[in-house]
Amino acid sequence: MRISRRNFAGAMVAIGTLSFADRLALANPLGLPLGLQLYSVRQQMAENLEGTLATVSKAGYTEVEAAALPRTSASEIRGVLDQVGLRCVSAHHPFADLQARFDEILAYDKLLGVQFVICSSPGHRNPAPPGTGGPKQFTIDDWHFNADQFNAMGERTAAHGIRFGYHNHIPEFAETEGKIPYLELLRLTDPKKVTFELDCGWAIVAGVNPVDLMKNHPDRISMLHVKDFHLPSTPLTDPHAAKVTELGLGSIHYRPIFAEAARSQHIEHAFVEQEAFDMAWQKALELDADYFRKFRS
Repeated sequence: MRISRRNFAGAMVAIGTLSFADRLALANPLGLPLGLQLYSVRQQMAENLEGTLATVSKAGYTEVEAAALPRTSASEIRGVLDQVGLRCVSAHHPFADLQARFDEILAYDKLLGVQFVICSSPGHRNPAPPGTGGPKQFTIDDWHFNADQFNAMGERTAAHGIRFGYHNHIPEFAETEGKIPYLELLRLTDPKKVTFELDCGWAIVAGVNPVDLMKNHPDRISMLHVKDFHLPSTPLTDPHAAKVTELGLGSIHYRPIFAEAARSQHIEHAFVEQEAFDMAWQKALELDADYFRKFRS
C-alpha cells in the first residue's frame, strides 16, 4: 500500500476557555465528540491527574478512553473526569489482566461509566512460564483461542450493558500458517458479542489499508484510533521501528479514512492516540485536535 506524505498546515486554535457545548461543536469530522486515548498522557497523569485531565479538556476533547490510569479508585478517577467535563466511554486492558481479574476490571470500569471494555493485546492458549525467555510467537491456534475467549467475555460484559471489543496492533495482520489473524478474529467472533476498534495507524504500518477493512467489514468496526507515523517510501523491515509523530506531521493521510468511516455509519467513537511526543505534550494535544477540525466543512 502506497502512502502519501502530507504536510500539516493551519493555525492553532485558542480553545483553553471554551465551554463544554463549544467543544462539542468542534467535534471531529465524523460528527462525533473529540476523543483521546489516555495512554497518550500516562506519564503526566501519574504526576498530576487532575491537572492533566483539565489540560485534555481545555484542548477540546470531551471523551476519553482509559488506559494506564494511576493506581487509584474508580470513584476518584470518575470524580476528576466529571469535574473537568470529560466522559470515559471506553477502557483498554491486556488479555492477561482480563483473564485474571475480569470481574474486578468490569466493576471498576462500570464506575468509570464506560460503554466499551476493549482487549488491547492478545493472549496465548498455553503461555510460556515466567522466566523462560521472551513471549512465544502467536500460532493460528492462539488466535482461535482468543476468538473463543472474546466471545465469552463479550457475553459477560453484555449482561452489564457494556460492549466488548478488540484493538489491533501489528501481529494481527502478519500471515500466520496461511491465514491473516485479524480476518480469523472477524470470522470467528460473534458480531452480537464482539466489536472491533481499528487502530488505523498500526494497520497502515502493517501494510493494511483501513479503508479496505471498513469497506469489507462495515458492521464490525465501531471505533477508531487515529495516530500518525513517519514512514519511509519502502516497507519497513521492522514495522515496530515506525516512529510516531503528531497528526498531520507524518505520512498518513486521513481524509479517505475519515470519508469511509463516515460512509459506514457504524463508527461510534474516534480517539486520538499520541504514543510519544515530538513537542510539548500540551501543544501536541492541541495540534492533534486541530487536525481533526480542519476536515470539517
